[in-house]
Amino acid sequence: MRVLLNASRSSMRRIAATLTVVALLFSAGSAWADFDDGLAAYESGDYATALKEFRPLAEQGHAVAQFNLGVMYDHGYGVPENDTEAVKWFRKAAVQGNAKAQTNLGIMYVLGIGVPEDYVKAHMWFSLAKAEGHEGAAKSLDLVKKQMKTDQISEAQKLAAEWLEKHNN
Repeated sequence: MRVLLNASRSSMRRIAATLTVVALLFSAGSAWADFDDGLAAYESGDYATALKEFRPLAEQGHAVAQFNLGVMYDHGYGVPENDTEAVKWFRKAAVQGNAKAQTNLGIMYVLGIGVPEDYVKAHMWFSLAKAEGHEGAAKSLDLVKKQMKTDQISEAQKLAAEWLEKHNN
């Protein structure tokens, strides 16, 4: 009887795991459909619909939706222009490794938009974006380096290395 009960529990666990995977696949498909709808709306200038589609995804951790919200707040597309909100959404996407968000966050730090001007943090974010292969980040990194002292560059490189170590483990 005990063997049958264990087999039954094992089967139930497999069924539950399978149902969980199926549910995740359906919800992921739905999320991508919502994202695609948001992107189509954004590209056509229907920012209200784009916002409606992107916001729930961004709040659930979808990095590209977070980046897109950052852009919308940065430029005032369908929302009041709000640098602090732009930085918030860029940072959420940047932490997940979104190179475009990392580059935009670096730009915000260079210009002191929504955050205090900070070349060290800008350099760090540009370095991370460059490591992800973002070409614009490499150019931005070269430009910001020209404005920095050697000790600032060393500090920024250290911060980027620490960030990578922390987030790649």
